[in-house]
Parts: sequence; C-alpha cells; structure tokens
Amino acid sequence: MPEQLRLTAGDLTCTVTLLANATARAILEALPITGRANRWGDEIYFAIPVELDEDNAQEVVEVGDLAYWPPGHALCIFWGPTPASRSEEPRAASPVNVFAHIEGEVPNFAAIPTGAEVRLEQA
Repeated sequence: MPEQLRLTAGDLTCTVTLLANATARAILEALPITGRANRWGDEIYFAIPVELDEDNAQEVVEVGDLAYWPPGHALCIFWGPTPASRSEEPRAASPVNVFAHIEGEVPNFAAIPTGAEVRLEQA
C-alpha cells in the first residue's frame, strides 16, 4: 500500500498519497515539515529543509498535486491556475518534482491566508 501522509493548512486537513520516486523518499525522511503559506494564484508554497535537483520535473501539474520546487527549496500545493497558467491547468513558475497527490476532493485552499501554518506529517 502506498505511503499516506496528513496535510494540514489552517483549518483544512486532507490525506495525501506519496508517489514512488526519489523526491517522495526525501520528503518522507524530512517529516514532519512545517511552514508558513505563501500564495501564488491557486498554489500555496513554502520553503522546506530539503535540497534536491530536478527529478522528472514538469511545469504543468494536476489539481491536488504536491510538488517540490528545486530553485526555491519549496513544497508546493496546487489546486487551480497560477499566474503562469495558459488556461485552467495548474502551472508552476518553473519545473517541479511532483511527489504526492491529495486523495478525494481537493479542499478549498483559497480560504488559507498567507502566513497560515501548513504541516505535512505521517498519517
């Protein structure tokens, strides 16, 4: 069974499933990870204590994807378009390593204000 984690952002909590890749393994080893939300369109991001290179990186991701942004050493949560999007797809500022996906319905992260605590931990 794939590894599942708990993601908490402000008052929202959801379950995420890790993918089978090197980025997911590095994130798992760094848990728990806590940061303060920054917003960029329909993306929350924050710096984390992990330094990785690109790993099958991509700019266009899916709604509900969690990714690692190598230039900013940041964890990103995508739930809709960003300023870089060309339509309704979530698009990162530059290639990111997708390492997990939110299970079920993606919460309305738009309700999470900048500066709110975000935590990723074992479920």
